[in-house]
Amino acid sequence: MNLRKLTGCLVLFFTLTACANTTEETNALLWKISGSGLESPSYLFGTHHLVPLSFLDSITGLEEAFEATEQTVGELDMNKMSEMQMKIMGAAVMPNGYDYRTLTSEADFQLLDKTLKELIGVGLDQLGRMKPAMLSNLISVSLYQKYYPALSGGISVDQHFQEEAVRRSRPVRPLETAEEQIHLLLGTQTIERQAELLTCMVNHPGMLKEQMDRLQTAYMAQDINALNALYEEELPGDPCPGTPEEKDAMNKDRNERWLKLLPDIMREKPSFIAVGCLHLVGKDGLIVGLQKMGYRVEPVK
Repeated sequence: MNLRKLTGCLVLFFTLTACANTTEETNALLWKISGSGLESPSYLFGTHHLVPLSFLDSITGLEEAFEATEQTVGELDMNKMSEMQMKIMGAAVMPNGYDYRTLTSEADFQLLDKTLKELIGVGLDQLGRMKPAMLSNLISVSLYQKYYPALSGGISVDQHFQEEAVRRSRPVRPLETAEEQIHLLLGTQTIERQAELLTCMVNHPGMLKEQMDRLQTAYMAQDINALNALYEEELPGDPCPGTPEEKDAMNKDRNERWLKLLPDIMREKPSFIAVGCLHLVGKDGLIVGLQKMGYRVEPVK
């Protein structure tokens, strides 16, 4: 398995899951942050991986906002992706004493093996030492590449902004370390829970496609209310529901950590903050959090 593909899988996982929790009534993906002692405004932009870079042309004021800032802030420093590769590989290895033969039923084992061979080209004979969460991620990315082949070869919106910052000799500031994101993906759930979610995924192959399509449609319409509704709705008979603790770990807890970092970052330099749109709004989101801290946070129209 190519190390670069594994690194890309990790980043895509977070971006895919970062487009679904918004409650603001104003449809905007770009927000201006001012006040509370800031000499110059910063800007907050909600990203989504499954859009072409040409989509950015539809965002009013985006180019002007980016040019008005002096540093770019993201979830990770994506210019250092090569440094993540061996860390991911080490964290992705299944602990001793676990095996897919005992973690899954015979039927699920065979279905998982078949799914991996069809999507990735190799089965559990080669991938069986990887944690279930990593296999879930590999399957998700492979399905994305299958469903959206026209978008699979380009760079993500997040990476685009960071590359543009480097091209202008601007700093890139990460809100998390590689170790923190790897732990969130691969280390916070038990192996048994990871296996439960993995087998649920392969038994419901249409579920992820439907979620991707609905997220893509809502985001392309810049309809953050639709994104919020998609995230918050409780689907009757959902075969693979997440727990409140899992949702908090992915969103609320991270937002709280970032809100402790952002004031100093924005005081240091006017910043262009590009993170998954999940993190922008909602009662636990960055917009409300920054407003509670005394900042003016306004949609750019």
